[in-house]
Amino acid sequence: MLGTKLDVRPFLERVGQELLRVEEAEIKRLADLMYDCYQRSRFIFVIGNGGSGSNASHFCEDIGKGTLRREDFDNDKKKRIRILSLTDNMPYILAWGNDEGFERVFVEQLKNLASPGDLLIAISGSGNSPNILRAVEWANRHDLTTFGCTGFSGGKLQTLAQHNFHVPLDDMGIVESIHLTAFHWIVDDLYRRLSL
Repeated sequence: MLGTKLDVRPFLERVGQELLRVEEAEIKRLADLMYDCYQRSRFIFVIGNGGSGSNASHFCEDIGKGTLRREDFDNDKKKRIRILSLTDNMPYILAWGNDEGFERVFVEQLKNLASPGDLLIAISGSGNSPNILRAVEWANRHDLTTFGCTGFSGGKLQTLAQHNFHVPLDDMGIVESIHLTAFHWIVDDLYRRLSL
């Protein structure tokens, strides 16, 4: 945790440096995949644990509401992005986690909801969360597009997901912050595209 070694200004400067190191093409690729789902009326699912789970919920909320113009709120004919964070169905998560094991909490929801052609965005700083990997493995076998958002070395998720946004840094907090910053750009980009 860099904040244990750095004062506020050097910490913020380091975060700024890391933001400038990200591969912008990876972020644009995720935006393109999401826009493609919108055009084809496919579903987007987002998963993550802990801070990455919070990012999944935050990203889902921002995409669901933040890509709409105010004048579209009451327009029932306006097509919307179909997105769901699987981190938010707490009774389902608790039932599967308690009865069958925590590694099943996302894949079992996908089995009920997902269809070929949908998109799964899997967020895992370590890239090694068993419940994330199990969901991505299932999604790959069932013709979903998979996109991993990782940090550290990328873990197994970086090679398992079909597409990736990787932040090569060994600091979970900064990795999660950079993921969320990228997600905010994607919200703005999709707002622009949907407003044309």
